[in-house]
Amino acid sequence: MGKIIVVLEDDEGIREVMHLILSLEDYEIASYESVKQFVNREGSPPDLYILDVMLPDGNGIDVCRDLKSVNKNVPVLMMSANVSRNEIEHACLADSYLEKPFDINRLLDKVRSLVEMTN
Repeated sequence: MGKIIVVLEDDEGIREVMHLILSLEDYEIASYESVKQFVNREGSPPDLYILDVMLPDGNGIDVCRDLKSVNKNVPVLMMSANVSRNEIEHACLADSYLEKPFDINRLLDKVRSLVEMTN
């Protein structure tokens, strides 16, 4: 069984691209388009969370804070087209940041590096 990645991203196109790319790398992907769906998910913690900052019903930074308050061991990769790395670093304990639009190879490098942290 592959490593599990949970993606919280409201843009359907980005979710689909990430699902395809990460699935091809043998990761198991669970994706959600809203904070409500994400909060109501079931299952054990994944090996990595990938969170968008701006969501239709909430904020990925708040979700990151909540996740890190419960389990600091699961890495969080934040993504944003509108919020800077500096703002995110000061707002939550995310393990990494990816600016949108992102390069696929950069995404894969960050994911591999963060997933290795959970081994």
